[in-house]
Amino acid sequence: MAPKSRSLLFIFLFSILMVFFSDEASAVLGGGKGARVGGWRPIDDLKNPQVVEIAKFAVEEHNKQAKTSLKFAAVVKGETQTVAGTNYKLVISAKDGGAAAKNYEAVVWDKPWQKFRQLTSFEAIKG
Repeated sequence: MAPKSRSLLFIFLFSILMVFFSDEASAVLGGGKGARVGGWRPIDDLKNPQVVEIAKFAVEEHNKQAKTSLKFAAVVKGETQTVAGTNYKLVISAKDGGAAAKNYEAVVWDKPWQKFRQLTSFEAIKG
């Protein structure tokens, strides 16, 4: 097979995998089939173990980067965005020591087929 043909075959197979993983992630998170690439969709089940796992990862990763000691409390709100993987935009309730819980917005980029997960942003929500 010519190198150009192999490249086209790879692109085709990669595209099929992306559609499959996008639909599977959307179905698991309650968004139904046919998630649009690039658009944010609300997460219906905030207690879904996958969503909670990603929220806990966000808090743990933030603690490592900022040298803080926040403790995860709950996922308050969430959305997903299908990209080369899935972005999770989560509002997370977390406590710092004995202080009252505060809300934080975290964005995590997840590509489970590559075992890749990255905290993109983590910000306290004012007010």
